[in-house]
Amino acid sequence: MKITIKPVVSRSDLKTFIHLPEKIHKNHKTWLPPIYKDEWDFFNPKKNKSFTHSDTVLLLAFKDNEAVGRIMGIINNLYNEIHNEKNGRFFSMECYDDQEVAHLLITEVEKWARDKGMEKLIGPLGFSDKDPQGFLISGFDYQTNIAMAGNHKYMPELIEKEGYTKKVDLHDYLIPVPDDLPSLYKRAYDRIKKRSDFRYEVLEFKTKKDLKKYIVPVFELMNEVYAPIYGFVPLSEKEMHALASQYLPVLDPEFVKAVLVNNELAAFVIAIPDISEGIKKSKGYLFPFGFYHIFRSWKKSKGIVLLLGGIKPEFRKNGMDVLMGVKMIESAIKRGKSTIESHLILETNTTMLGEMKKVGGKLIKKFRIFQKDLI
Repeated sequence: MKITIKPVVSRSDLKTFIHLPEKIHKNHKTWLPPIYKDEWDFFNPKKNKSFTHSDTVLLLAFKDNEAVGRIMGIINNLYNEIHNEKNGRFFSMECYDDQEVAHLLITEVEKWARDKGMEKLIGPLGFSDKDPQGFLISGFDYQTNIAMAGNHKYMPELIEKEGYTKKVDLHDYLIPVPDDLPSLYKRAYDRIKKRSDFRYEVLEFKTKKDLKKYIVPVFELMNEVYAPIYGFVPLSEKEMHALASQYLPVLDPEFVKAVLVNNELAAFVIAIPDISEGIKKSKGYLFPFGFYHIFRSWKKSKGIVLLLGGIKPEFRKNGMDVLMGVKMIESAIKRGKSTIESHLILETNTTMLGEMKKVGGKLIKKFRIFQKDLI
């Protein structure tokens, strides 16, 4: 059957693009559907401010009028300018186990990027590192979690056959929550509390109202400390509020920690309850009963997932991680949680990987971002 590649040009096309993965993953037990409201917002240039500094293309592959694959091409002009690169990106790539479909999709994006002067194509990578990154390459038996790729095993194989090689890997760890705070952590916490060379305050929160005044300061600090991280693009204030509005409904204030030094924000960590089971039951729809399933999962889940965290460079050896880590573990114990999932950590972040091992973390998933020269 002849395969045709068509650009997304209408709302109907976009609906096909957004909902195609649920057909491809119909019998995929560990796949997590997106929250479809968020998907429609993500692909809407009027709501997703990342479009203002990026060139994009959305493509669908058809066999006899049936959609069998999709892909997004992105040129993040802001990132390229900051890092002096000429890189295009591919993202949201989905298809059945069909090399010809994969070939036609990726080569069309390669041509598009090359025509715009790009010298390399990398991916899967979205507008920034806040979007799902890479193809899962190991840990397929574990449940996909929020903001993570949940591809079939064949996807990295398809892209490798198109000449793509490893750019960088990201690791995901599962950390057991102890029944009681280990004495090692207690001693370290007490030692840091006794320091007199800086005045600090550990912030803990009870309500979302308490969190709101720290939203912009947290993202401002994130812009500062994430600047060297691969794939990160600084957030504008509008993007900060958009990201906050997306995640605020699923934040649990007890799993947000911050540290002030001399009344200025110096460190933060944000985790959310694992709501994957609720999203699966809702099938990605908030109405009519999706909210109920997600809220029930939010309340009853035994796991939490780390989303974001950062420490000002000048305080990274002053025990900020211990201060926040102890408080996070205490909250997890208090709330009856049994696991903490690290989310994605770059393999080049050896300090963080070392911390994962210190707290008994088990490497459960690996994700790979691929690359290919276009010239």
